[in-house]
Amino acid sequence: MAARTDGLVKGDDGLVRCWWGASTPDYAAYHDREWGRPVTDDYRLFEKICLEGFQSGLSWLTILRKRENFRRAFRGFDFAAVARFGARDVKRLLGDAGIIRHRGKIESTVNNARRALALRDESGSLAGYFWQFEPSVRSRPKRLTRTALGKLTTTPESVALSKDLKKRGWSFVGPTTVYSFMQAMGLVNDHLEGCHCRVEVTAARAEFTPPRAR
Repeated sequence: MAARTDGLVKGDDGLVRCWWGASTPDYAAYHDREWGRPVTDDYRLFEKICLEGFQSGLSWLTILRKRENFRRAFRGFDFAAVARFGARDVKRLLGDAGIIRHRGKIESTVNNARRALALRDESGSLAGYFWQFEPSVRSRPKRLTRTALGKLTTTPESVALSKDLKKRGWSFVGPTTVYSFMQAMGLVNDHLEGCHCRVEVTAARAEFTPPRAR
């Protein structure tokens, strides 16, 4: 594996990736197959924004390696099911060693499921709501380098989305958390210039029609 000074790494398979996507096999698979590709599935969107909340103070690798456990614990992130969770469920989850046993984050996920139901009723889908906050092409860096990416921990759009979610009663949805969600779900393409996935994601986004809220 050959590291470069521009934030790119050439793997043993000959593919050039963003530096973080080459650090472990788990990250490489996630980087290549998921991260940055447009998502419109409501359950996946809900899952990701909740897992970003669980990641707070931790690494994404920790969450990624526990993701299947989270999915089992939270009914596949079916927010209609999670919205019905009560005190017994919270107690059960606090005893589940397969997930992050943080009461505040567990209770936040239940709360956010209830808020998600209201949001779906209002907007028609979570996808339609979230994709309203897709940044315009004009607001993006002309060339996405590691230096440019380092300045994008938040954006005006992530601040606006965070503020709107909080107004609706969501929790663990700060602007940095929300921007990580936007990166992962394809609302932006933050694969670096030169990464083999950037070309693929650019092509996928060109053929993609963002869903709209009703």
